[in-house]
Amino acid sequence: MANIILLKSRKKRIEQGHPWVYQSEVERLEGEAAPGDVVTVSSHQGKVLGSGYYNPKSQLVVRLISFGSLVEMNVAFFEERFKRCLAHRERFVPGADSCRMVYGEADFLPGLIVDKFADILVVQILTLGMDLRRKEITEALVSVFHPAGIYERSDVSVRELEGLEENTGLLYGECPETVQITENGLKIEVDIRHGQKTGYFFDQRENRASIAPLMLGWGARSGIRLEEQETEEGLRTVPVNASGKPVTFPYWDGATVLECFAHTGSFTLHACKYGAKKVTCLDVSEHAIVSARRNVELNGFTDRVEFVTADAFEYLRSQVQGLTDRRERAQAGDKKVDTSKKLATSGRTWDVVVLDPPAFAKNRRSIPGACRGYKDINLHGMKLVNEGGYLVTASCSYHISAELFLQTVHEAAIDAGKQLRLVEFRAAGKDHPRILGVDEGNYLKFAIFEVTSR
Repeated sequence: MANIILLKSRKKRIEQGHPWVYQSEVERLEGEAAPGDVVTVSSHQGKVLGSGYYNPKSQLVVRLISFGSLVEMNVAFFEERFKRCLAHRERFVPGADSCRMVYGEADFLPGLIVDKFADILVVQILTLGMDLRRKEITEALVSVFHPAGIYERSDVSVRELEGLEENTGLLYGECPETVQITENGLKIEVDIRHGQKTGYFFDQRENRASIAPLMLGWGARSGIRLEEQETEEGLRTVPVNASGKPVTFPYWDGATVLECFAHTGSFTLHACKYGAKKVTCLDVSEHAIVSARRNVELNGFTDRVEFVTADAFEYLRSQVQGLTDRRERAQAGDKKVDTSKKLATSGRTWDVVVLDPPAFAKNRRSIPGACRGYKDINLHGMKLVNEGGYLVTASCSYHISAELFLQTVHEAAIDAGKQLRLVEFRAAGKDHPRILGVDEGNYLKFAIFEVTSR
């Protein structure tokens, strides 16, 4: 194999477990290597640090696949790595028929993503080194996972940095356009051919389940209490309203919920499962709302969900403006009010507001604009939370650190006149492990805040 010799002055990231070698860290190449070949990486003193595949056209000139020596990325190599991936998921996501099965660098397979949707695999190949081994990858996936079909969704712009074109298509077997999976006991239909990324975001599985405690305990605010009454079945505890009449609606104790950036409606589904009274499911994409509606119908939640196709930023602002208009009119007292101006139909509030937006920061240059975006939606979102309710908010922008995200939400709370109490702070799920020292894998921030007025 050819040997990449690194500069003496470089940062010692590889020794700390990071699998990337940048062009700026290379002193020289000893021997000959074609793009995609496996090469050895050594320190300036000649110590072998690992081996990986080579791409001189990329700023990431080598991506390590081993911290030792390796001769060939063949079918046997991929089979061994895939078996390790499977063992990890069987241990930490037991019983899941669908999950992220291969997570790039975190599974020691940089540039390769594999999501399992029941008996269908969706593959995303991001780098030249993996692209050249599409055949070996497919053969090994079939050998280890025995799927009914494998579909490629390498339609991502990051491939351009590797000198590659975007690519989609069938790799093996037969793949339907949509696949039904089960998550936390819920049925979810996934569009593997046209949905975002590979069709679904598995990284929030545990986070979606974490909203369960927020969904019950709201009936008392509506004047509903439990009371013992004589019924045909005998003495029973039943919910009654302020007039003492029994309440027959089964979800009387449930929360009202707003989910923004709904995509497939995953938080909406979980809210309903855990007892929500009414959920507003919002996304700017009509295709996403159609998908969310199908999933709601699949689980029998139709009577508790309303769908809104709108830009989340504009929708949140309009609801806050409606609240402001009503408050100003109510506080006017004896002052003359321009009643010719009709009150807006907006101005609603909810017990729980969920904000799960796409990544706002694609690179370091976009961090200031991303922070403004996060501050905007969180400021308006928390203003729409009923007193003592909850704001559920997330960021999947790697360039926004956990500290910066929390700082941005705090600044929004100060401007909104709200006091936030952090109940829970989470990251991606167990099928998205993280290698310490590889900060790029620490991208997802998920927080639950109690919201009260100051």
